Amino acid sequence: MAAVKPQDVIDTQRQDWNRVAPAWEKWDDRLDQNMAFVNHRLVAEGRLRAGQRVLDLGSGTGYPALLAAQAVCDSGRVLGLDLAEQMLHAARRKAERVGVSNVRFQTADVTSLPFDDASYDAVLSRFCLMFLPDIPRTMREVVRVLKPGGYFAAAVWSAVERNPFISIPLAVLKTFLTLPPPDPDQPGIFRLAKPGELYGMAQRAGLTGLADDEMTGESYYESAEEYLASLLDMAAPLQPLFAKLSPKQRRDAEAQITEAANRYKQGKGVALPMAIRIVSARKPLPA
Repeated sequence: MAAVKPQDVIDTQRQDWNRVAPAWEKWDDRLDQNMAFVNHRLVAEGRLRAGQRVLDLGSGTGYPALLAAQAVCDSGRVLGLDLAEQMLHAARRKAERVGVSNVRFQTADVTSLPFDDASYDAVLSRFCLMFLPDIPRTMREVVRVLKPGGYFAAAVWSAVERNPFISIPLAVLKTFLTLPPPDPDQPGIFRLAKPGELYGMAQRAGLTGLADDEMTGESYYESAEEYLASLLDMAAPLQPLFAKLSPKQRRDAEAQITEAANRYKQGKGVALPMAIRIVSARKPLPA
């Protein structure tokens, strides 16, 4: 089988994330509520403070860039990058709505950062790096644009079995479709799930490793039906798989996903466990 070209991966992902951008904006409040603890952890690991310049890789609809902008105060500046311009339109609308003016958003491929050396105090990234065709190259770029003593902090998904809100639909789809095992060297949701993987890449790029932790939480929904609706709207990597099902198979799959999600009932809603790997590192100071 011919190797997938990196530019083809980037082009496909740009199309996919632009396509689902309206859904991400539609579900924005729910997503921000469920991921707030991740955003705050990244800002903490980045040691952000007033007056700093911060780069956010894969900003999507605006987080953690918006929280970072609040952390660096009016004297600081934050730039959020993403492949999908439609996602960034939503981020700009959100920034205006919440009154954050020291952040801007720019369309860019984060594997080649268009910035001067040593131009940022911190680089953050939430659920972006595992989708890149060349992660080591991006990490070298991160090191290049960081100032000496600057911090890097990233969140990626931990193991699939630790994340029912993703593993449930995958398990159901496997009963209808033959899904090949994921290539560990190709972009994907769980590409960086193994302990030490991203941490090691950061070290090999020239950073001093600080943390490689699994952080757990829960993704809350008012009902299993709300969870299913958001999944079908937002999950760009899964949508091509659902499209392969016949109408009856799709109805059956949706019923099975809802039934599985209801096993995580908590009060009147459902709370689906999440496990996230948090990696942080620092660019060494000159000797």
